[in-house]
Amino acid sequence: MTREQEVAVGIIGCGVISGAYLRAAAMFPQFKVSAVADIDPSAAAAKAGEFGTEDVTVEALLADPAIEIVLNLTIPVAHEAVALAALNAGKHVYGEKPLAVDVDQGRRMADLAKARGLRIGCAPDTFLGGSHQAARHALDQGRIGKPFAGTAFLMLPGHERWHPNPDFYYVHEGGGPMFDMGPYYITNLVNLLGPVAEVSAFGTVARAPRRIGKGPRQGAEVPVECTTHIAGSMRFESGAVVQICTSFEVWKHGHGPIEIYGTEGSMKVADPNRFDGVIEICEPEGEWQALPGTHGYGDDNYRSLGLADMAAAIRESRPHRASGELSLHVLEVMQGLVHSAEHGSETVTIDSRCERPAPLALGLKTGEIA
Repeated sequence: MTREQEVAVGIIGCGVISGAYLRAAAMFPQFKVSAVADIDPSAAAAKAGEFGTEDVTVEALLADPAIEIVLNLTIPVAHEAVALAALNAGKHVYGEKPLAVDVDQGRRMADLAKARGLRIGCAPDTFLGGSHQAARHALDQGRIGKPFAGTAFLMLPGHERWHPNPDFYYVHEGGGPMFDMGPYYITNLVNLLGPVAEVSAFGTVARAPRRIGKGPRQGAEVPVECTTHIAGSMRFESGAVVQICTSFEVWKHGHGPIEIYGTEGSMKVADPNRFDGVIEICEPEGEWQALPGTHGYGDDNYRSLGLADMAAAIRESRPHRASGELSLHVLEVMQGLVHSAEHGSETVTIDSRCERPAPLALGLKTGEIA
């Protein structure tokens, strides 16, 4: 794509994550950030000044006919309201994860987008990174045979140690480690293994309340309303069974992020919160061997890659990879795991399905999308 074909994007929500998107935007010719807005005008003005764009009100951004995509970077409980407002204004929407705080909200967004002929996209897009695409390629080539099992671990002490306003991480709706970090792991697993059929889980809370460690509110207590440690299992439609654990309770551990076990070998997958990392394969009776470098998107923190792919897909009239279908399925899986953990580990059937996203070509240079 050329700059003449670029898609105009407006950002609503100028919190911590907006800086990562604004920095990465300069790498992609598929779109341009035309304006930023926030319910706090000073936050929008600060980001506009830092990155050389325009700050406007939310109402003005939604009314601007030149803006085609709204990048929704608000907190999770606001995702639905902002997305519906943008869709009603005739804009495509790309949002930060999770898609919404529950499946009903996500379905309302998807239904409105379909009715209006618009697109929804959603983070995470790290599964499009070079290392994760190399893992996908190796699985598709049968390097470890048929995948039948796996593990996924995200365990850390909690974001109150570094985030100045961590309250939303501990609310009941949209809070907790599953809704915060689960999207990275489950999205990557769906990219590798396909959709999930059913889940079950147990959960617990070990420490409450939490104390803020940095910033102007240092020392203030944050109440805990959500389940902060969830250990569960997912059965994929393919038959593969994957154990998953997400936690804001664990100070240190020795588990790798993701491992996939196949009939002809095993695979270690890199951190799904990053675009790069080492992928290792062990074939029968062999030793771990790293896959060669892929020269795809690495970890310059390309947290606009999914948005750039969506912008290109709009111009090229093709499906985009970090799609609403994918994010709604991941949302239902997460909600099912949380529900199971809070209701005695009952098995929850996942009703939605999605296609595995199309693979992204290896060997891409920055800014290319194929």
